[in-house]
Amino acid sequence: MKHLKDLLILGFGASLLLMSCSNNTATTLTGNWVKRTEFDGVARTEAISFVIGNYAYIGTGYDGTNRLNDFWLYDANANYWTQKASLPATGGSYTLQPNGLYGRSSAVGFAIDTLGYITTGYDGYNRLNDTWQYSATLNKWTPKAAFAGTARYDAVGFSVSHLGYVSCGFDGNYDKDLWEYTPATDSWIQRPSLGGSKRSGAVAFVYNNKAYVCTGTNNNVEVSDFWVFDGATKTWSQLRDIANTSTDNYDDLYTTIVRDNAVAFVMNNSKGVPKAYLTVGQNGSYLLKTWEYDFATDLWTEKTPYERSGRAGAVAFTVLGRGFVGTGKNSTLQLDDFDEWKPDDTYNAND
Repeated sequence: MKHLKDLLILGFGASLLLMSCSNNTATTLTGNWVKRTEFDGVARTEAISFVIGNYAYIGTGYDGTNRLNDFWLYDANANYWTQKASLPATGGSYTLQPNGLYGRSSAVGFAIDTLGYITTGYDGYNRLNDTWQYSATLNKWTPKAAFAGTARYDAVGFSVSHLGYVSCGFDGNYDKDLWEYTPATDSWIQRPSLGGSKRSGAVAFVYNNKAYVCTGTNNNVEVSDFWVFDGATKTWSQLRDIANTSTDNYDDLYTTIVRDNAVAFVMNNSKGVPKAYLTVGQNGSYLLKTWEYDFATDLWTEKTPYERSGRAGAVAFTVLGRGFVGTGKNSTLQLDDFDEWKPDDTYNAND
């Protein structure tokens, strides 16, 4: 289903499954990953996640055989999972699978105020464009206006200033168009495209009513340009590249940031300063390297690597001010483990 890059990964499978959290830089870098309870659903990759209030939600994805439509709530305080209403099996644009299931992977999810949304994706046969709204209060899914761009997967989704957005992805071609969703009118409108490279498998993270988009692949080449979208002005601005492309020395160590099918999230460090964190993904092999982005300086700093198996297609979210990463795949193995990120703690291999 995926691009050629995924086929190249398979040759690494046997050795990568044995990867541990060991890294000779882990004792000199700050940050610690703490194991949390495993996801209660079946192990999967390419799921979606969003946060409503004090709870995180994840669902859909691919278990190695089937595209899925189940949906789960995570209570970070109690550290447990509860199954919620599945994405409906009828009324969508997806195709019935041979096993009798409807589902999707590689979709996007985002929350606008107190409601969650899922759109785009892949059902094993077709690229999708249907949109669904989730009410946590009613535990109910409602169909909404279909995504107005081309049907696609591996896009990015985010919300800024009470509006939803979808950009990038793969529709048979690599994309960089941007579409805005207004809940009040249940309508989509096109906005200015991302100014740089087309891409799929990118990450998006939001801070201070601005959305940041980086990483991803275009024509099986990892991209290094980095962009920010201002929700107030509806404009894109370019930030510093995430690779060593300048003649200055600030990016001399930017050798392991570029990747695709990674995750990113925003949370406060121990001093209460918001930072973004980028981790896992793939670039010729599955990655563990973790990087911290400083919004004030537009600079990246390497942190302690992810401590479990390298993976692609994971999910990440921040809930109650705490950052979490889990699920994904390593070669043909789908994963269900979850970890919490402590950005300034001392590395501890035993937690």
